[in-house]
Amino acid sequence: MNFNFKEIFTVFMVLFAVIDIIGNIPIVIDLRKKAGHIQSEKASLIAGFILIVFLFLGKSILNLIGIDVNSFAVAGAFILFFIALEMILGITLYKQDENASMTTAVFPLAFPLIAGPGSLTTLLSLRAEYFIENIIVAVLMNVVIIYIVLKTSAKIERFLGANGINIIRKVFGVILLAIAVKLFAHNIKALFDMV
Repeated sequence: MNFNFKEIFTVFMVLFAVIDIIGNIPIVIDLRKKAGHIQSEKASLIAGFILIVFLFLGKSILNLIGIDVNSFAVAGAFILFFIALEMILGITLYKQDENASMTTAVFPLAFPLIAGPGSLTTLLSLRAEYFIENIIVAVLMNVVIIYIVLKTSAKIERFLGANGINIIRKVFGVILLAIAVKLFAHNIKALFDMV
């Protein structure tokens, strides 16, 4: 076992920034208004399940289509870079389709809001650089945070206010941008070393 607190904390921060559950509080509140109730436990567990399954099977899927983890990590670094730009500049580069016939809040929440393309790509990118047991602990820590935020979203919004949520988004955006650059540099070097 290669448990490392520094690795766990770094992976936790990356996933926390990518999932951006604090920044998504307005969306969560909107879903709560539309659906009447959010099943916080179910949404958190489904999101955690998707993330962990993809962590283990994602590499096999990539091998099946002939892509190595370093190439995928470079692609992931680009996605992280653009997510960070969205957070810092307050722009929308990736537009999600809104499902009007939404019957329950679990599916739009668990997927694609929490376990979406950004977090799934990030997981495989992180796997190229960190030990898997540290990533699993970080995922589980994020699932706990997600559950707490979903359960108390209305209180958090009242406490932080719109300006507080914007400041948090921008701070995590800068952290995510730095991590994207590091991930890109590390995996580009690995790709050139293989040639």
